[in-house]
Amino acid sequence: MLGAVVRFVVSALVLLAVAWLVPGFSIAGFWTALWAALAIAAIGWLVERVFGRAISPQGRGIVGFLVAAAVIYLVGVLMPGVTVTIVGALIAAFVIGLIDAFVPTELR
Repeated sequence: MLGAVVRFVVSALVLLAVAWLVPGFSIAGFWTALWAALAIAAIGWLVERVFGRAISPQGRGIVGFLVAAAVIYLVGVLMPGVTVTIVGALIAAFVIGLIDAFVPTELR
């Protein structure tokens, strides 16, 4: 349980860093970033259950990248306090992928 809490806190901090770096992607604050991390994880889990593991960002393909961008964009549409453009979602998915390579938010 503690591992999951740490993972979501790290994910929220990554989202805040990405919001600071990426134009077209903004988050209102830490609590919004934490809820956004939870929403991204939930939507990503649902997409993975429906379409299979190969479509997830961990599949490391262009389809996984585009799905990650779509999930980020969807969270921006659904969640108040998160503003995302389509280009911002694409850049954010790329930057999150780079950050994830160095600071994994999921146990491998």
